[in-house]
Amino acid sequence: MSTTAVTPLTTEDAELLVATARRAAEDAGVTVSVTVLDAGGHLLAFRRDDRAVLISGETSTRKAYTAFQLNAPTADLVDAVLPGGPFHTLPTALDRPLLFIAGGVPVHRDGRLIGAIGVGGGSPDQDHGFAAEAVQALV
Repeated sequence: MSTTAVTPLTTEDAELLVATARRAAEDAGVTVSVTVLDAGGHLLAFRRDDRAVLISGETSTRKAYTAFQLNAPTADLVDAVLPGGPFHTLPTALDRPLLFIAGGVPVHRDGRLIGAIGVGGGSPDQDHGFAAEAVQALV
């Protein structure tokens, strides 16, 4: 059995993700925080703008972890967390609920999960758009 090596998410990739998301947000007149995780779910890059709402840094980080843990864009999970949804009371190992608001997007290379990006500070739809645009910059 042979395995194909997948190039991991590099620091340069993370910097491109952050820069692209920030540029997209600035073009929309929004100030955001951006978090990027690597293939192990470790913090690889983080950028919080001092003009952003203070909680945006925590929000971007939770969005990235949610997208990474579930290997799905958080925008696709909104219905699942509504009361009665399958993830409504899902706990985490940190004894904190996961944050399922749009703005977290997993990053794949050659069909494998290599990290995630989370964007916080705009509306859920804006944050998702900024994160998705950033991921497209890696393709």
